[in-house]
Amino acid sequence: MPRATPPLGDLALTALAPAIWGSTYLVTTELLGGWDSLALALLRALPAGLLLLLLVRQLPQGIWWARALVLGILNFSFFWVMLFISAHRLPGGVAATVGAIQPLFVLLLAAPVLGSTIRPAAVLAALAGMLGVALLVLAPGAALDMWGIAAGLAGAIGMAAGTVLTRKWQPPVSPLTFTAWQLTAGGLVLLPLLLWWHPPLPELSARGAIGLAWLGLIGAAGTYILWFRGIGRLGPGVVAPLGLLSPVSAVLLGWMVLGQTLSPVQMLGMAVVIGSIVASQFLQPATGRRD
Repeated sequence: MPRATPPLGDLALTALAPAIWGSTYLVTTELLGGWDSLALALLRALPAGLLLLLLVRQLPQGIWWARALVLGILNFSFFWVMLFISAHRLPGGVAATVGAIQPLFVLLLAAPVLGSTIRPAAVLAALAGMLGVALLVLAPGAALDMWGIAAGLAGAIGMAAGTVLTRKWQPPVSPLTFTAWQLTAGGLVLLPLLLWWHPPLPELSARGAIGLAWLGLIGAAGTYILWFRGIGRLGPGVVAPLGLLSPVSAVLLGWMVLGQTLSPVQMLGMAVVIGSIVASQFLQPATGRRD
């Protein structure tokens, strides 16, 4: 009997999230130059989380306080801090390539946590996706830094754990409320780090306000609602490979908006990434709940 593929509508909605995340580099460099990455992470998470809390007017109950904190740390605080360290110690292409190992970590963690089966073909598809990202963004002779690589791997593991636990801990609330809890918790955890680090913040211009609004309202609140909804409906094994669309989107936006070149090697890498994502959808059937 052929294995059922995930619904295209759910896949398309979930894929919007990493496609929009690909705009982060463009928005940050063009509208938020000079802003510290840790400050941007906090301002991306906490205001959006508080705004969503005002909309849903529902706080966690019982065990969900602890679970929202754990998921907020894994999906936002820890992941973004490790990403911050990795991005500062590694060239962008190396950092993106290290981060592309996340779908493989999701497969490995989902087996003991969710009881899913690790299929060799799915592992090969995840490795192909990482190779595609390397072809897409990795520059020849890029310098390596062991601490940067370690931070990138730690961030990928943290996000993978958050993805798997988001599927395991499905709360009796909407994805909107679930996102509000996690964004707020993740932002509150980042607040003391920012106060301790205390980087000098530039004056907020109109362009900067637009950039922060995009990163917070669209790039965090809006996209993570879709992302967590997708994890709940499709399962982490289906959703995680979609995250590889983020570097594809970033490169395409750089080509269309900034006039950057798109080489044949990059186009090959893009094709490999898309192929690995499509293959993953056939190799990892949807295991999430149906609403």
